[in-house]
Amino acid sequence: MSVQNSFQNKLAPVLTIDGPSGAGKGTITQLIAKKLGWSLLDSGALYRLTALSASRQEVSLEDEDGLALVAAGLDVIFQPSGFGEPVKVLLAGEDVTLELRTEVAGNNASKVAPFPKVRAALLQRQRDFQQLPGLVADGRDMGTVVFPEAQTKIFMTASAEERADRRYKQLKAKGLDVKIDDLLVEIQERDDRDMNRATAPLKPAADALMLDTTGLSIEQVLDQVLSYVGRT
Repeated sequence: MSVQNSFQNKLAPVLTIDGPSGAGKGTITQLIAKKLGWSLLDSGALYRLTALSASRQEVSLEDEDGLALVAAGLDVIFQPSGFGEPVKVLLAGEDVTLELRTEVAGNNASKVAPFPKVRAALLQRQRDFQQLPGLVADGRDMGTVVFPEAQTKIFMTASAEERADRRYKQLKAKGLDVKIDDLLVEIQERDDRDMNRATAPLKPAADALMLDTTGLSIEQVLDQVLSYVGRT
């Protein structure tokens, strides 16, 4: 990257949207990116992408140095998709959205995530997404770790009961047999793990704008987020 491009990237505005699973971050991030014409970063996919790209390049998932090189050079683009659908992920121009959601991809991601060199490489790779005209970054530590100087930081949350209900409706719509009580327990346990982990725990940045989406429609949340962006 040239010095000029690096300087221009630092001028590009960044909107970070952090929060727990089920708060609606993914949907709002895509809608905002479409509305503003900004780039999109789905940070949660990066470890899966690193593992997938490494496998395709025949790099061992135990080779920390090799994995760090793969992570640093990820050729990935995130694109907004249809309502209720996951972010579209292009790896070297190929749509790998569905492949990333498999159990194999999740297991392989857990193998590469503990390596410090991989984490460092992905931190820089995420920051490289800051480009004009702007970036919307979805994750759990976007405002605290990755983009601490972002112009607008939002911490989006909702009650555990609301998030369990949303997840229940999504899974039932897919014809899956699930119990809402089990989903609630899973969400509460995940929240506890995320908030109490040693590295980059789930918490709002000191200057984040808090947005509780409990009881709000997608349109109401979108309007609120756009109003936050308009203030900065």
